[in-house]
Amino acid sequence: MGPLSRCLSILVYHRVVPEPDPLVPDHVCAREFDWQLAALQRWFTVLPLREAAARLRGGTLPARSACVTFDDGYADNVTVALPILRRRGVPATFFLATSFIDGGRMWNDSVIETVRGAQGETLDARCAGLDALGISTIGLRRQAIERVLAALKYLPLEERQRRVEELAAQTSRTLPSDLMMTAEQARHLHASDMEIGAHTVTHPILAQLDPERAESEIRESKRRLEAITGNPVSLFAYPNGKPGRDYRREHVGMVKRLGFEAAVSTTPGVAHAASDPFQLPRFTPWDRTPGKFVLRLFHNTFRTRPEQV
Repeated sequence: MGPLSRCLSILVYHRVVPEPDPLVPDHVCAREFDWQLAALQRWFTVLPLREAAARLRGGTLPARSACVTFDDGYADNVTVALPILRRRGVPATFFLATSFIDGGRMWNDSVIETVRGAQGETLDARCAGLDALGISTIGLRRQAIERVLAALKYLPLEERQRRVEELAAQTSRTLPSDLMMTAEQARHLHASDMEIGAHTVTHPILAQLDPERAESEIRESKRRLEAITGNPVSLFAYPNGKPGRDYRREHVGMVKRLGFEAAVSTTPGVAHAASDPFQLPRFTPWDRTPGKFVLRLFHNTFRTRPEQV
């Protein structure tokens, strides 16, 4: 049996924007997302994640199976991605961090929007442990965003937020409050036969939290999403998702105890029958042409066994 037999490729997206964003070129735009789904449908059997995980365990997964997932809970998942998914007939799973529903904003978006709105040719980044950063061109602004995000990503949650707010205070621009979806939009996703999964409350690095707080983050996100949708939430995505660095074996145990059926990481690769259903790998094909996109999908199936904890 070849590497494509009974294996599961899980794609992870975050945002799908209406038009390309020169400041954040990694964001997939609507046109790209549409042809990506078309390519995925041509070469793979696309399944809902819950069904795919169950069929993987049961040995009934079709060859070349794939799933589409989204992390965090951006509003454009509903306004831009959902119509394309429905037109193509592609199921998807949306992992929502519940504290950002109804007007919240993730720390990384605060950084991006601060740099977008900053005036002048430099940005004072001492609050991030950096010197002044050039922002006189789009390219320099992109570099500034990357450097600030890297400097702040693994700071303790409260300290990171404090530093982000210090950075944001440098711009007079009001940062957007509509980037994340509302509870009504989450219900609309669910009513559209899309799966809703939990992604913690505040999107912390679980490995940095004490066990009680980590379990509360997982449990309360599940509870709130079940209250919003009126249905059980059985799928979970680890924030950031790197085994060992972002979550540990104890967190896998928490997810199991809290009644989830499967969970996903961000380790590249594909899942096989022997894979841990609570650490299913995911990846993002970043290529911007259909041919290279498909080649990346197939190349991913030849990766060595994905890392786990």
